[in-house]
Amino acid sequence: MTGRIKFIADENVGKLARWLRLLGFDTIFFHGEDDNTMINIAIAENRIIVTRDTRIMERKMISGGRVKAFLLKTDKVDEQEKIAITEFDLESQSQPFTICLECNQCLIDVNRDEVRDRVPPYIWQTQTQFMECPECRRIYWRGSHWAAMSKHLTQRNIIKQK
Repeated sequence: MTGRIKFIADENVGKLARWLRLLGFDTIFFHGEDDNTMINIAIAENRIIVTRDTRIMERKMISGGRVKAFLLKTDKVDEQEKIAITEFDLESQSQPFTICLECNQCLIDVNRDEVRDRVPPYIWQTQTQFMECPECRRIYWRGSHWAAMSKHLTQRNIIKQK
């Protein structure tokens, strides 16, 4: 994930944070209430703050340009996605399905036999490729949910149809 654009999203853009992760972008979902903490994380880790909170944008660290922040004016996730994709040229940088949607870690390929007892029998019988989060141990595969998300990304021209 190094060298690529990284985000920190506050609670008012939580669904967008998951979509950024889905696209393969390191995105912290900030749950805290102290904006200073979020700003300090953004500085320390070279992250762009994504928010709908106009007050954060007034902070000197942001208005002075030390911290990059992006204000979304809509609460509609589809519109937020389009705006973020355009603003940050995410289409050319995306690597969909490479980051855990839950804990923001890079997924690793795992041998099918390693997950046999950790996925439903039908999934184990019908799927050949599995990925695992090294942090939370969640298992991912290319099932119906993956297909729906792929369709969503293809419709928005984020990934090319195969």
